[in-house]
Amino acid sequence: MHFTATFRRCALAFGLLAPLAHQPAQAQNTTKAASPAPAAHPGFVVQVIGKGRPVLLIPGLNCTGAVWDETVARYRSQYQCHVVTLAGFGRVAAQQPVPAYLLQDVRDQLLAYVKAQKLNQPAVIGHSLGGFLALWMAATDPSALGPLEIVDSLPFLPVATDPTATVESTRPQAELMRQQMRTAQLPPAARRRMTAGLVTDTARIALVTRWGQASDPATTGQAMYDMYTTDLRPEVARIQQPVLVLGTWAGYAAYGATKAGVQQVFEQQYAPVPHHTLVMSETGKHFVMYDDPTLFFSQTDIFLKQLALAVK
Repeated sequence: MHFTATFRRCALAFGLLAPLAHQPAQAQNTTKAASPAPAAHPGFVVQVIGKGRPVLLIPGLNCTGAVWDETVARYRSQYQCHVVTLAGFGRVAAQQPVPAYLLQDVRDQLLAYVKAQKLNQPAVIGHSLGGFLALWMAATDPSALGPLEIVDSLPFLPVATDPTATVESTRPQAELMRQQMRTAQLPPAARRRMTAGLVTDTARIALVTRWGQASDPATTGQAMYDMYTTDLRPEVARIQQPVLVLGTWAGYAAYGATKAGVQQVFEQQYAPVPHHTLVMSETGKHFVMYDDPTLFFSQTDIFLKQLALAVK
């Protein structure tokens, strides 16, 4: 399948400056030793809206919690929405310095937040990087969360461009990408062109472009480095709750991809998850909640009913 050009385009849309090259090596995760649960959460801010069973909503790279505005409007009368924005994304102030294990710290802080707020196995809806975090949280503490809805995300992103990729083969260019992003910012016009590969509506393109332009480059670079050097595939088999995966392929069609080919990538990566359901959007690009709201909301309605049934 010809995903490489597409994922280069997606990377550039968020300010990345170099495609990843792959050299065969032994797979390995880059993680620090487990640390005590943090008392606070400097890695993110949360807005709580609505009443009812708790739902945690985690946006993707460089996006603010506002990416979930329509989702919150639909469900706030029935669910208590905990809307996350990571520090350094949009106009939320970045951590100084940016942690060396940024996403692992955010993972631990989110799990600590769930426990501190006594959320009692909340459902989690995560888009892109937010979906990656949701998987990592559930694999780390399977009893802490309820059902997961993963919106266009994979346990190990580099395999989408190279089926033989490992953490070690990805690391050199991931490190180069991280270093370059600390000193460079994609011009707004270029970012807008690249963002058009991720979302269709012109107003949404402008919105996502503004979020990306306002985001802290060092935070973005570290977040992408963490995603490219963390392979969750060996860990996701521990996830016991139901997992709904919404995948997209339309954004890759111009580069020769087919629905069947992209679906195979998703199926291979989620095969170890015992209770998963994969639904592919026919028309949506990466921001499927914007591009294919009919599918997104119909599937999310069904997904959230699992949360209600689980507590009866």
